[in-house]
Amino acid sequence: MQPSPSESRTLWFDQALLPDGWARSCRLTLADGRIAVVETEVERAAHEVDHGAALPGVADVHSHAFQRAMAGLTEGRGPTGAGGERDDFWSWRALMYRFLDRGGPEEIEAITAYAFMEMLEGGFTRIAEFHYLHNDPMGVAYADPAELTARVVAAARATGIGLTLLPVFYAHSTFGGVEPTHGQRRFITDLDGFADLVERGRGLVTGLPDANVGVAPHSLRAVTPDELAAMPGLAGGGPVHIHIAEQTKEVDDCLAWSGARPIEWLLDHAPVDPRWCLIHATHVTEAEWRGVAARGAVVGLCPVTEANLGDGVFPAAAYAEAGGRFGIGSDSNVQIGLAEELRMLEYSQRLSLRGRAVMADAGRSTGRALFDCAHAGGAQACGVAAEGLAVGAPADILALDTDRIGFAGRSGDAVVDSWIFGGDRSALKSVWRRGEQVVVGGRHVAREALEARFRRALSTVLAA
Repeated sequence: MQPSPSESRTLWFDQALLPDGWARSCRLTLADGRIAVVETEVERAAHEVDHGAALPGVADVHSHAFQRAMAGLTEGRGPTGAGGERDDFWSWRALMYRFLDRGGPEEIEAITAYAFMEMLEGGFTRIAEFHYLHNDPMGVAYADPAELTARVVAAARATGIGLTLLPVFYAHSTFGGVEPTHGQRRFITDLDGFADLVERGRGLVTGLPDANVGVAPHSLRAVTPDELAAMPGLAGGGPVHIHIAEQTKEVDDCLAWSGARPIEWLLDHAPVDPRWCLIHATHVTEAEWRGVAARGAVVGLCPVTEANLGDGVFPAAAYAEAGGRFGIGSDSNVQIGLAEELRMLEYSQRLSLRGRAVMADAGRSTGRALFDCAHAGGAQACGVAAEGLAVGAPADILALDTDRIGFAGRSGDAVVDSWIFGGDRSALKSVWRRGEQVVVGGRHVAREALEARFRRALSTVLAA
């Protein structure tokens, strides 16, 4: 029987990445879901297990969990358009809208829980869920308008993941307040309804350990300037996330509407500050990314999804070198894993710049620099402190299995590099969230039950 998070117990690691760097032979004493004591250079007691290498848990800054059920189902090639157009983000979006014709509260909860479980197995201990499914498949509000919000909270509770809940405001189909399309019917709300939804969300997360609530105006396409202006106030002290400049068509449409590019317009008209997370920001000028960095905001990068959708490549190397902050998100959840996202980010930069180790800096290896930036930026974007493995911090811990041959003879930054660039998913052996071990031997402790629910949900949402 595993001790409860309120009981004091110890974990011993051969090495651990602490806030001031790597340390050897570390013992962490956990109590009440937090790290109570950190000891280094101590011998392992006879009763203690060597858990390998310890890293702090990292936040996933952007997810649409329900899209996990679509993974692998949008890879067929559609017909070429009359103007030579081929499959792109917009054709993928049309398929996603059709997918939303199916799936009620039970299915949404099951799919969300499965995605959250995989996040924990992949190294994410907190999720910023960009939650924009509000209505039933016909576009009608549920008797309880927060029905699906409650299902997201239930999924977080069932899996143990930390939750930053981001209800999404979505009211229009494109720039200028154009009426929404039929495919967007499950997303739509008005300001009064949205304000109520945010408040209901705050009530729902009560009792969920260190959960918080922010807001997410979906995009400049989906809100008017007046509606956007209301968002920071509704967020209270929580974060504000927004999709922006993901696609070249979006940039062109914004220019046609306003005479400015999306990020340019946002910086000129919104109080962008460290509470804000700009998701994707793919098509950005140097002046724009420098403006984001100067405001202290976070860019939410989703490298696997951005590659899958053919979005493009954000200039992360230059941005990070200038002090810009970024977090990592799993977005469409076509694959879920911290190492995979960080690897894709670095490789996209290498392909763009035709160089190697481009995200490294003078004091850190590539993998370590990527990990540190994702850890700090992810916490900021989720509205929590980036405390790491320190006394008083939540006991959110990742353990890499350094007995595996891929880690032989490696220590310090080389362990992180070997995990990100040379390892596989099984290298992440254990995960603790708020002191509770939720992943053992690479598998979530409730995987069997969560997978069974997911299979039942798939049989409904994928039915012909």
